[in-house]
This record gives sequence, C-alpha cells and structure tokens, in this order.
Amino acid sequence: MQHAQSENQSLNPVFSPDSDLFFSSAYRTVRGRGISQRITTPAINGEHPHSEFQQVISQQFAEAKARGIENPILIGSIPFDVSEPSCLYIPEQVEVTEHNPVMVSGQSDAAGAKSFHVLSTRSEPEESVFKHAVAQAVEKFHHTRLEKAVLSRVLNIELSDTVSAHDILARLISQNPQGFHFSVPQPDQSVLLGASPELLIRQEGNRILSNPLAGSAKRQASKDADEQISQALLHSQKDLYEHRLVIDEIAQQLAPYCRELDVPAGPSLIHTPAMWHLSTRIEGQLNVCENQEPATQSASGHASLNANNNSSNKASNKDSNKASFNVLQLACLLHPTPAVCGFPFNLSRDAIKELEPYERGMFTGMVGWCDSQGNGEWAVTIRCGKVFNNSVRLFAGAGIVNASCPQAEWAETEAKLGTMLNAFGLGEQVVA
Repeated sequence: MQHAQSENQSLNPVFSPDSDLFFSSAYRTVRGRGISQRITTPAINGEHPHSEFQQVISQQFAEAKARGIENPILIGSIPFDVSEPSCLYIPEQVEVTEHNPVMVSGQSDAAGAKSFHVLSTRSEPEESVFKHAVAQAVEKFHHTRLEKAVLSRVLNIELSDTVSAHDILARLISQNPQGFHFSVPQPDQSVLLGASPELLIRQEGNRILSNPLAGSAKRQASKDADEQISQALLHSQKDLYEHRLVIDEIAQQLAPYCRELDVPAGPSLIHTPAMWHLSTRIEGQLNVCENQEPATQSASGHASLNANNNSSNKASNKDSNKASFNVLQLACLLHPTPAVCGFPFNLSRDAIKELEPYERGMFTGMVGWCDSQGNGEWAVTIRCGKVFNNSVRLFAGAGIVNASCPQAEWAETEAKLGTMLNAFGLGEQVVA
C-alpha cells in the first residue's frame, strides 16, 4: 500500500532523519520524505472535532487533496503537555507498507555502526533528588486522593563523536524488533528517536486496539532467573494495582464510543530485550454516531467526546464501517494515560509539575501517524531520546504508588534507560 504525496512515485533510498520521518510497527511501516506542511497547533481539546487542532488538520488535509493527493497522511509527535506546540508534518512523499523495518535498517549495518566514548553524563534530577521526589509522592497518597504519579528523569550524555540518527534508529530496530520505532525531526534541530513498547491507540475503519503497559521488571541474564522475575511481576500486588488503575481508566474512556469493547480480566506478560511488562490488549468496535457534542470532563478529569451513545444509535449503526471518530481524536481522548501521568489525572499532573524539575517536552507524549480517512496508529513516546550533534538526552520514568520504594523506582528508570543506551553501544560505559 503506497500513498504518493507528490508526483514522484519512488522515494530516495537514502533515509535522512534530519528531513525524513519514520514510524514502524507490526501493523504498518510509514516513511515520509521531505516536508510539505508543518502543523504546530497545540493539541488542546484535540478529542473534539471542532477544536482548533482538528480544524487545522482538516484544512491541511483538504489542501493536500486539492493538490491531487487522494488520502494524505500526517506523521509526527505530540508533547506530554498538549498546551505546548505539536510537531506534526504532512510529507511531500509518503510510503505506507506492511511491516517493513528494513526500509531503514537494511541500508546500514546496524551491528557495525561506530562506537562512542562518553565525555560526560548528568542525570536530571540527580539520584538523591529523584528518590526524595518518590518519597514525597508516596506521602501525598496518605493525605490526598492521589493514587498514582509517574515520575521521570533525563540522562544527558556528551559523546566523543557526532551521532548518526540513522545508525541509532537502525540499531533500535535490530535490537527491538517488536517495538514501535520512530524518527521525527524536531524544531530545535534535534531528532526524536525511540523504540516504544506501548501502543496508545490503533484504528482501522471502526476497529480499534489499545495496549497499555504498567508494571515492569528488569530482564535477567539467566533463563531461570528471568522466568522467576517475570512470574513475580505477574503476581506482584503492587504492580497489579498500578496496572489496574491504567486499564480501568482507558476502558472507561473508550467504552461510551464502542458498541463492543473487550477488556481482559487480567494482564499478560510481554517483554523487550531489557524489560518485562504487564500488558492488556483492549480491542473494540466503534459506534457510528450522527451527533457529537462538545467535550466534557469525566469523573477522573479527562476529557470526554460526549457523543450521542444511546442504544438506538448502537442498533441503527451496527452495520456501518465508517466511524465517527478519527484515530487522532481517540489518541487525544486517552492522552496522557495513567501509565505516564498517574491517577486521578488532575492530581497526578499537579504532582508532576511540583516534583519534576524539568519539562518533559515530547517524552511521554505520543508519536505516530494518521490519514485523512481517520486510520492510523499512535504509540506512547517512551524508550526514547533526542540527539543533536554529539549531545544525547535520554528519558525514563516509573509509576509511583503507595507501595513504591525510592531505591526500586530509581533502579527501574536505570533499567528502562537500557533500551536506548544499548542502541548507542553504551550499556557498560554509562553509570546512570
């Protein structure tokens, strides 16, 4: 499946992360070449079809169609704080295929990419400050309605040589073949790269899938120890509680807009080369609604599409294949989930503002693509970093609940940093 967004029918075989865009999953690989339009409008109220954000996207799609593009596509990233500028692009050319990560990794010997020497590292915040923030968050659980807060940190690294974003992306794909791989140029001239394990939302017609993760453990070197740690995670009351907060909130958000929604009773295990995760696949079929009203607030503080969802609508629309909502509306409805923010939303967001000493930017935002028909895929922007010349910023976070231990949460962030450190060949060099 190809979408030509210009008269050129084939893409330049050389992938350039400074001007090209890439997103790949087991579902689709999307590669954009060149920038036709930039969309920086903040995704405020992005779940609402009449929001400025959705109106700008509709206008850009309409202009692309007027230029002869049958089904234009946008690719990019949206920050954790949706009041900040979006970073979305309509490429000059775009190619959409079945899963095909070799579009990047096959052009470079991922195993043979150059190695780096570390000149300096700096954690933001430092270890003692992060642990104190965890303790402060746990204290808040005793005096407020806050039940979970996700706290994060940045690892800043200066390297001996300029980083090739192409080589790092190829390594990420090679080392994490099941991930959601992405490369998105940023306004500050850096490139956002990553291999996220977490699907926020996928939509194809009226079918949707969300695969939230919450509850993690570091992989172990020996097979027996790895199996033991995975089973301990699957039966950990602390991690099961943290996971249930996420699943219940996402299911509550999606249920009013689905005529069918399958939410498994309990999580399963998935793994990356670095981590085990508790995972729940939530699948559904969207309603087709004639009327959509302005967004309102749910009990947890998240926005609601507030679509007309009575039983007569469900029956009359059962055989239609066209959904009333596009994938980016649904992504904005869910974002940020308790997996990256906490619960309840407003209280956890306030705790993050108080306890985190830096702005997350694109970290724990969302990254992906959508087309003018409403289909697409958005992943949670984790296991990621930004590269510029010889400077690297890597991100990691941990979900804090009442049973959290500051030392364990710091160790979890170290383990999660391993995905990106390994892509740079720095796993043994960096003491995070």
